[in-house]
Amino acid sequence: MKLYDFPKAPNPRRVNIFLSEKGIEVDKVFVDLPNGEHLSPEYRAKNPACDIPMLELDNGTCISQIRGICRYFEETNPNPPMLGSTPEEKAMVEMWEHLAFMNGILAVAEVFRNTAEGFADRAVVGPHNYKQLPELAERGAQRLQNFYTDFDQRLSNNEYVAGDFYSLADITTLVVCDFAKWIKEDIPASCANLHAWYDKVAQRPAVLANP
Repeated sequence: MKLYDFPKAPNPRRVNIFLSEKGIEVDKVFVDLPNGEHLSPEYRAKNPACDIPMLELDNGTCISQIRGICRYFEETNPNPPMLGSTPEEKAMVEMWEHLAFMNGILAVAEVFRNTAEGFADRAVVGPHNYKQLPELAERGAQRLQNFYTDFDQRLSNNEYVAGDFYSLADITTLVVCDFAKWIKEDIPASCANLHAWYDKVAQRPAVLANP
């Protein structure tokens, strides 16, 4: 089993924190993302989506997408549970993790990939080329501010993002807050609940082990 990885990027970091929380060690294959190794014919043959990370099982099956990879490890290594324990918890984790990805990760990505010089024709992750659109960067910046206030409100009545337990939803939300620093944004001072939550979860050993 091998995990194709580029640890500095936000999506691989989500999986690496998840694995550390579970105490799972997996052989890693470094993918040279800046030089386009993920677009090579060899990598495309394994993962037509051309994204990172990707898990290759011993039987040759290749799994990409964060939820797919995390689901595999949750099923094979259920403790500690990171996707919820009860039907209600599992639904809440899936809901809030999806919201953190859609309204947080993708919001920052809209800004970053539509403004950074290195992504002039690579504004969208994947096998196809798309030109940058400044309007999407502006929209992403607005979406990020709404993400901050929405999740601050959520954390006003909950210890963690999905409820009273730590989960993948917290990992993705944490990564959003750190990814935003790539575009020189930080949690607004007015979001006291989000700040307090961040200060707590950022000190978890699994997070510190995967900066």
